[in-house]
Amino acid sequence: MAFKIDATLLEDPDNPPIELIKYLIEQKQTELTRLDKLDNYYLGKHDILKRDFTSPGAKNNRVMVNHAKYISDMVTGMMTGNPISYVTQDGENIDAITEAFNRMDISAHDTELERDLSVFGVAYEINYLTVIGTNQTDERVALLDPRLTFVVTDDTEDENLLFGVYLQPKKTLSGSDNGFLISVYTAHKLIQYRTNNGPLPDTSNQMAGYPKVSPHYWGEEPITEYQNNRQMQGDFEQVISSIDEYNNLQSDRIADKDGFVDALLLVYGLSMDGQVKKGQMIDDLPPKTEGASIEWLTKTLDENDTQTLADSVTNDIHEMSFVPNLNDKDFAGNISGEAMKYKLLGLLNLISVKKQSLKRGLRRRLTLMQNMLKIKEQLVDIADVKINIVPNIPVNLTDTVANIKTADGVIPREITYSWLPDDYDPKKLMELMKQQTADNILTQRQVMSGTDEPESNSSTDTEQGGYRDDSNNDS
Repeated sequence: MAFKIDATLLEDPDNPPIELIKYLIEQKQTELTRLDKLDNYYLGKHDILKRDFTSPGAKNNRVMVNHAKYISDMVTGMMTGNPISYVTQDGENIDAITEAFNRMDISAHDTELERDLSVFGVAYEINYLTVIGTNQTDERVALLDPRLTFVVTDDTEDENLLFGVYLQPKKTLSGSDNGFLISVYTAHKLIQYRTNNGPLPDTSNQMAGYPKVSPHYWGEEPITEYQNNRQMQGDFEQVISSIDEYNNLQSDRIADKDGFVDALLLVYGLSMDGQVKKGQMIDDLPPKTEGASIEWLTKTLDENDTQTLADSVTNDIHEMSFVPNLNDKDFAGNISGEAMKYKLLGLLNLISVKKQSLKRGLRRRLTLMQNMLKIKEQLVDIADVKINIVPNIPVNLTDTVANIKTADGVIPREITYSWLPDDYDPKKLMELMKQQTADNILTQRQVMSGTDEPESNSSTDTEQGGYRDDSNNDS
């Protein structure tokens, strides 16, 4: 979460007081219970697994169906299944940035970033430099645990970033707790505190030699906060109660089935000597007397009502999370891509909102990269860079191409070519089409002239030799 403070009260924005850092860390710790629960639900550690019946004979079934993971993985795949691309609008050179992104495998990083966003509702990354040779460094980005990271802004409408804080737990070689390394990143400095116990820094809880101060050269505070939405809620957070109810329902359903199998045998009008153990066959029954009978005492199971309730809860989970159940009969394998879009309309609307929040963070990542590359005298300009996030959904390419051909001459090709999937650059496609048309015309001329050599070469070759052979010319 981002904390807001009155920046005018800071004497030096590059040196926030330790009392302020301690207070903010205390506020951050109030979020840990919620964030830990979200992480546990994604990992499958649901509350149903803690259920324990102490009454004799009670069935303590614990059935966990991980809708939380399904929702987050589905959204993550839709958002980052197609790699995010960066396209310049006015021919500006950003090769240095794209090469750096390729070296750091930014697509895999973006997938994990989106997963944090989907689970926690917020994600953090840090830009840093790593040494790769003598006097040579490489730009990198890394994810930071949302439970151990926060940023601080001023309280103006612009919410200008002041500094970011990352808490790194330390362990001894035997695995016991050994305090925290607290890194405070301002616009120009890195200030580090090292505690003996716990995450709260103060004069009585610091190791010798701290705090340590060093400069950095990113031009801004290098920790970037990404928000899943304005409320910073995870994609399954609002349906956790429904997930719990579904788990309870399925667990009780199995318990009822077990109870049905463990039915009681009732014997009327018969005398049975000795003890009959569970599962034992009764061989020698005494002669029946009038009115004698044997029957099972069973609990009536109404599977139709139970299944109806389960379906209702499942539908609520998918409806409220905007993530449809793709295993449902409505998602048959033979429906067209356009029909699929209508069925995914709720999810696509959710992704449209998430994209805008994600792009703000990605834009800041580009700014930090630009600042560092300028220091290394690699000039780039990100002012007109377009960030393209294309949802990973099925596309009927045949219909798309047919629509482009139909619209040719009515709608500019720069627009119609943008309808293609995989984020093709319309301007580049137009250039390729012009070249293809020119090549086709040249090939036709060669066929009509009966020669395999390009027409342009016949005159050029003789002229380059400094003479023209007119021996066969009657004039």
